[in-house]
Amino acid sequence: MSARSRTWTTCNWWLDRDSCAEWAESSRRPCGPYARRWRLQWTAVKTVKNKVAIVTGASRGIGRGVAIGLGEAGWTVYLTGRTVRDDQSDRPGTITKTAAEVSGAGGRGIPVPCDHSIDADTAEVFRRVMDEQGHLDLLVNNATMYTTDVGPREDAPFWELPIETWDLMHTVGLRSHYVASIHAARVMVPQGHGLIVNISSRGAVMYTGNVSYNVVKAAVDMLTLSTAEELRTHHVAVVSLWPRLTRTAAILAHPELFPDPSR
Repeated sequence: MSARSRTWTTCNWWLDRDSCAEWAESSRRPCGPYARRWRLQWTAVKTVKNKVAIVTGASRGIGRGVAIGLGEAGWTVYLTGRTVRDDQSDRPGTITKTAAEVSGAGGRGIPVPCDHSIDADTAEVFRRVMDEQGHLDLLVNNATMYTTDVGPREDAPFWELPIETWDLMHTVGLRSHYVASIHAARVMVPQGHGLIVNISSRGAVMYTGNVSYNVVKAAVDMLTLSTAEELRTHHVAVVSLWPRLTRTAAILAHPELFPDPSR
């Protein structure tokens, strides 16, 4: 079956090797050109031992939530991000605090300062994980950047935005996923198992208010499909998740742009 006839889009979390293998098999389904989503329902998360994950962009938002969820299942979670102290950002949340929440939930949270626009920083994260743990079971590529992170309004038309915003969003929201996936694959292929999760959105297939964002998410989904194709024979699965509008600090900070997702 050709790469064009497969897609990996949405599913619930699963946290054991057998489920990972089952997903790799069940994801080989025909789909339309715009990535029809196959919703797979998985059972509640169970506690596991000796599982190691990297979650990028875990200071706040979806990355923080994913990390805490893994902590509840007993994972060791390496959390990356640029915000180590409260005074480094005008938004709440740091990797230090998230790591403490992961540990408090029953796992082990390890904060690792990292700017994913710098390849050497990303490489150092994986080097540390392998030095300390010797294996890696899960990579969650969540780090990203929005136009609101660099000043202009999210809903400004593309011709009114600095060209640099395109570069920043692609560097952090797409290129960093590719670089991290390379390092993860170099670990997971020799060990014969692993899972890479890319956080995407419906913005991959429809306009959601920002040109750069939509292009980045479309590319993330194609990155997912292509890397999954090359890794599946090595028993490494790659999926792309499409969370709906999520009640995060970044969303709540811009009520003029986003409706309250709790309503």
